[in-house]
Formats: sequence, C-alpha cells, structure tokens
Amino acid sequence: MGESIQIHFKELVKLFKSKPLMCFSEQEAARFIRMFSKNYTTVEEFVLLGLSSDPRTQIILFFSFLIIYVIILVGNLLIITVTTTDKNLQTAMYFFITNLSIMDICVSSSCVPRMLKDLLSVKKTISYAECVAQMYISLALGECECILLAIMAYDRYIAICYPLHYTTIINRSVCNRIAMGIWICGFLLSTCHIALTLNINMCGHNEINHFLCEIPELLSLGCENILIVESATYIVGVLILILPVSFICMSYTRIIHSILKISTLAGQKKAFSTCVSHMIVVTMFYGSAMAVYMKSRSSSSPDIDKILTVFYFIITPMLNPLIYTLRNKEVKTALRKFRKNM
Repeated sequence: MGESIQIHFKELVKLFKSKPLMCFSEQEAARFIRMFSKNYTTVEEFVLLGLSSDPRTQIILFFSFLIIYVIILVGNLLIITVTTTDKNLQTAMYFFITNLSIMDICVSSSCVPRMLKDLLSVKKTISYAECVAQMYISLALGECECILLAIMAYDRYIAICYPLHYTTIINRSVCNRIAMGIWICGFLLSTCHIALTLNINMCGHNEINHFLCEIPELLSLGCENILIVESATYIVGVLILILPVSFICMSYTRIIHSILKISTLAGQKKAFSTCVSHMIVVTMFYGSAMAVYMKSRSSSSPDIDKILTVFYFIITPMLNPLIYTLRNKEVKTALRKFRKNM
C-alpha cells in the first residue's frame, strides 16, 4: 500500500511541475481519483446475501438442501462404487458415468456446505481468497461437465449407429485420454477466465446477491475493466455451452435416424430410453447454465439467477444417478449383487 501511494505521489508531483493546477482537464482529474481510490477500496471479504433473508425460510432451506446434499453424496458414491467393482459395468458408458459422478460430488461440495453454513449464520461473509477458490473450482468443474456430457452423447452415437465397431473406436485407452483431456481443458479455461475476472475493479462493493461466488455476480459489482471480462465470458460460453449443445443435437439427430431403422419395437424402446435420460440432463444443465452465462448484465435478474444456479449445481447432480443408472437394468443387477456381498 505504502509503495503504491509513493509511486502515485511521484507521478502527481511530475504532473504539477508540467502544468499549473488550473490547467487540469476533467479526464486527468478522474484518472488520479481512480488511481488513489483503487488502493483504498480493496475488497478483503464479500457478504453473501443468500437465497432468503427470512429466518424461517432459511431453516426450511437448510434442511431441504441438507437432504439433497446427502442424496447427492450417497447416490453418486454408490454409482462410483458399483461401476468400478462390477465386471459387467466395465464399459465406456459407465466409465464416463463414473467421471460424471465424481464431478457431481465435487461441484456440489464446492457450494452446498458453504450455503448450509450461511443459512444458519448471522454473519454471511466469505474472504476474498475463499471466494476466488470457490469460483475457480465450481467454474472448472462445471466446464468439465459441459465437455463430458457432449462426449457421452458421442459415446451413445457410436454405440447405436456403429455397434460392431464400438469397442474398437471407444476402448479403455481412448477413454482414459478423453477423461484426462476433459479435466485439463476445464481447469485451464477456468484459470484464464478467473485471471481476467480478478482484474476488474469493484470500487469497494462487496455485497453479492447470491449464495455463492460466481463470475456474473462479481461482474455486477465491478465499476471498471468489465467489458473485457464480459466478452471473455461470452466467448467461453460459446466454447463450453453452445458448441457442445450443437454437437449433442447433431449426435442425437443421427441417433434418432438410426433408431427409426430398427425393425423391432423392443429394440427401438431400449435405444430411446437410453437417449431420453441423457437429453433430460442435457436440457436441465445446459439450459440453466446458458440462461445465466449467455446474457448481458442489463437483462440479469439476481433472484432468477439463484434458482438457475440451484438447478445446474445442486438439482442436476442429485438427478444424474437416478436418470443415468438407477433406472438401468444392468445397474440394478449390479446393486443387488453389491448388497448381497455386503
């Protein structure tokens, strides 16, 4: 702080020497006001306003989200255990589902425990470092999941349209490389995005009308350097949301075309049931994420954004085990075996 003030003071002295005080333009005066204000308006912590300010509503929300979080943990841990131990589930589809379950546990854990704590707390503050860490981890995992869901659509496309070549195209080695690429891409994109976001000047504003730290919410506090970050957010949204959704739509168009060629009604039903479950998750996850990240600040509504965030960070991770696996005959059989061996 002292060094920066000294540097700015030297610049101010130089300017005074170069022209009389009365000759300062409004732009120059504003520049020096911003120069000094940045050092005195550094945000050290944020206040999370949460989902509600009513104490009774907070209690109801606490128990509701506690139950949901337990379901997320139990359901996804059960899927991870069963898919990794049962030999009949050692296929590419269940390998990607295992990765999805890991991501769901991590992404929900990045926000739900903190939200539960704040629902019972009078002081709902979060340090700057904690806020950045939460924002980075949740964004990275969300981006990983966006890519993974597109890969899972491609996996279903190969399985249904090219069943005889499936094991050669999507083998274990390919799956491992794809999974590694997904995790690396998600965290690299998040690193670049967060680095840009940290450059905005919030001018001392520290009240976040949300239950967690997210880039759109921090942008709403910004008073400088926002346009670059908004542009970057839009570009990342195109890469992580629009392109995967387009890829998924193309995959399922071809899948449906192939399904209609199946001669037996039973075969068509089985193929459709596999695809419909994926499309339900895709619609909920991408739809709510695009509604938050692919719009301007002027059209943003904090209350609606909170509900949408609940959908892609909490509701979707809870439904994924039910939609993808627990309604599947192979998984039900594996669960019965697992229960008998316990």
